[in-house]
Amino acid sequence: VQLQASGGGLVQAGGSLRVSCRASGRAFSNNALGWFRQAPGKEREFVASISWSGGGALYGDSVKGRFTISREKASSTVSLQMNSLKPEDTAVYYCAGGRRSYSGESFSDYASWGQGTLVTVSS
Repeated sequence: VQLQASGGGLVQAGGSLRVSCRASGRAFSNNALGWFRQAPGKEREFVASISWSGGGALYGDSVKGRFTISREKASSTVSLQMNSLKPEDTAVYYCAGGRRSYSGESFSDYASWGQGTLVTVSS
């Protein structure tokens, strides 16, 4: 699976932003997709994931209730709608292609990684 992320940018705290990832490859439609992020000086952390069917969404504790993951099979895209953004959401966001059909929160659940897109939230 090849993954191309887009949609990052600069937004004020409290604002919204949507990042998307276009996937290609035969495994796309059968496997889960996820988002991770890495802030400067910090480890990469799980943000959200979604199963092959578009259900089974999982979220990291820090984004629950604010972020929503979705996938559109027709356009081979997985998106992350981010609302009520906080300065601590500032990070490079990476989309990831799963090894299996169901969602997962661990790095080991994913075999393919996109190049990342930067999201900056100003206070």
